[in-house]
Amino acid sequence: MDKLKMQSPNLVEGNIDKIAALFPNCITEDRDENGVVRRVVDFDLLRQELSASLVEGPQERYTLSWPGKNEAILTANAPIAKTLRPSEEESVDFANTKNIYIEGDNLDALKLLQETYLNKVKMIYIDPPYNTGNDFIYEDDFAEDTEAFLQRSNQKDEEGNRLIANTEANGRFHSDWLTMMYPRLKLARNLLREDGVIFISIGDEEIANTRKLCEEIFGGENFCGMFVWEKKKKPSFLNANMGSITDYILCYAKNRPSSPPFTAGTVEDGKKYPFNNAGNGIQTLTFPAQSAIFTCPDQIIDAQDMSEGNIKTELLNSVEILNGRNANSFKLKGEWRYSQKKLDEFVEQGSEIVISKVPFRPNYINRSGELKKTSNFLSHRTNGVPTNEDATEEIRTLFGLDVMSYPKPSGLLKYLITTVASDGDIVMDFFAGSSTTAHGLLSFNVSERRNCQYIMVQLPENLEESLDKASGNAKIIIENSIRFLDQIKKPHLLTEIGKERIRRTGKKIKEENGDKAKNLDIGFRVFKVDTSNMKDVYYTPDELKQGNLDLFKDHIKPDRRPEDLLFQVFIDWGLDLSLPIAKETIDGKTVFFVDTNALVACLDSGITEDLVKKLAKHKPLRVVFRDDAFGSDSVKINVEQIFKLLSPITEVKTL
Repeated sequence: MDKLKMQSPNLVEGNIDKIAALFPNCITEDRDENGVVRRVVDFDLLRQELSASLVEGPQERYTLSWPGKNEAILTANAPIAKTLRPSEEESVDFANTKNIYIEGDNLDALKLLQETYLNKVKMIYIDPPYNTGNDFIYEDDFAEDTEAFLQRSNQKDEEGNRLIANTEANGRFHSDWLTMMYPRLKLARNLLREDGVIFISIGDEEIANTRKLCEEIFGGENFCGMFVWEKKKKPSFLNANMGSITDYILCYAKNRPSSPPFTAGTVEDGKKYPFNNAGNGIQTLTFPAQSAIFTCPDQIIDAQDMSEGNIKTELLNSVEILNGRNANSFKLKGEWRYSQKKLDEFVEQGSEIVISKVPFRPNYINRSGELKKTSNFLSHRTNGVPTNEDATEEIRTLFGLDVMSYPKPSGLLKYLITTVASDGDIVMDFFAGSSTTAHGLLSFNVSERRNCQYIMVQLPENLEESLDKASGNAKIIIENSIRFLDQIKKPHLLTEIGKERIRRTGKKIKEENGDKAKNLDIGFRVFKVDTSNMKDVYYTPDELKQGNLDLFKDHIKPDRRPEDLLFQVFIDWGLDLSLPIAKETIDGKTVFFVDTNALVACLDSGITEDLVKKLAKHKPLRVVFRDDAFGSDSVKINVEQIFKLLSPITEVKTL
């Protein structure tokens, strides 16, 4: 019976697997300092494989480099032995909500989410430190090999999560910021769907470096554009040359051809935009029966060219037209503005899709009997997009006083979400701050009648420590935050501001929208990044001496609950953290049923064969027990045999 790894994946091994698949001749072996044979890459040979000319040594090439880049790459790839512990008492509607709020270092959180949310997130928005010379950044002090880091990560970090002031006097001013950002963006890319996008708010100080960094991680061909946002109505004139009123939001796609054009809502009139457009990725869309209105004189779709041959469509099966609509489903291949998912959404909403002599023009969205069409997302927009002044007033309305410096308005996030999100999508923010993104998503869900979910990640920054380092207006705002948290009897942590904002926003939206918000999910599950539930011996059993074998009998830390262990199993098995959980008592043992039969977990001791037979009758996809829960090795073997007999589809593991 295999054991769960109980640690984040080792991305180095995964990268070597990818290279081996493409260039198997570049994989070789050597011995480490302990004489253990390991698989490695022959980089000299790999360089030659990727070159059309003879490679004799280092050559000049276009690249972004800075002191600490190799450490940043190592940091991104190294596994950690940490976990996410649920906090039901700080959550809202823990049992039913799909939303996730994670407290902890976002680098740790991104690593822990690699398997669970790999290729699942539609949109990521982040508002990282702008690096103005007064910002705090993460100090990822990484100067060890993977094994040493893994061992150390099992221990409590005496320094806590390291935030340092990155002043302009620092000789590594830009390098430290880039070293902090690189691994986080690299890991974030893994979480995006093929049609996923990331929006990054950034100021003048690091806009150039951020573009270069993103082009290395996402690829220059996946740059979607730069949205110029007017952050204030009046300039500050702090710049000696010109008054600054704008910030930037960079957008990169994971795979731009798979990402449909962005739309910024609906408008009453204006130019009519077709469903297809020159330059978009070639794909095939399936149009369900009765979904399209035909205005063609002959009611026949042939392969057609538009704009002097720039746009082409190709019919892949015959269509029967009845009363002006398609009686059967049909497939069209073309350069589509929208994905299949978006088309299905339009059809479900009752949108009018018109096929004319010029195919798929116009594209009207029919809501409440009014004809509307989708509008383009522009690279610069002021009308209807709130500013920082609006954001400050929004915070004052919710909290009664200013508790955040330079907050982003929720309307800006709602605007960005509107451009890309469809029903059921996941939106993530791993520099969550006061949870503006969650606020914007809730507003989007209720106004557009959607059911998207969010994942917020924020460091539990100690506000009292930040107060000691702050000055001016920032100091006043931190003092306000501490005073507010005292009023609601919460610890002086930035995460408490974020969670309270979500609570108040959800309540306010429910009150203001009545039946429209009846089914709105305003809850969230709180998780906290912590050291592994397992003792050190779990990860280094080979170092256990004969006289200390008793240590392995109880390899789980004594302060951990069954719920803590359950969610570490979620992470190890890559299960969605929002899956519903039912808890039952069977033969005196607590049994967790996750999403009915996706996972069954019994983490009590004293497992009997009768109990195992009862669990096997549920035919779960996965089942997990504690390794020390069986009376003997023979009982453990019998457990495997029972599942092979009664439920052969079940994957059985222990921890």
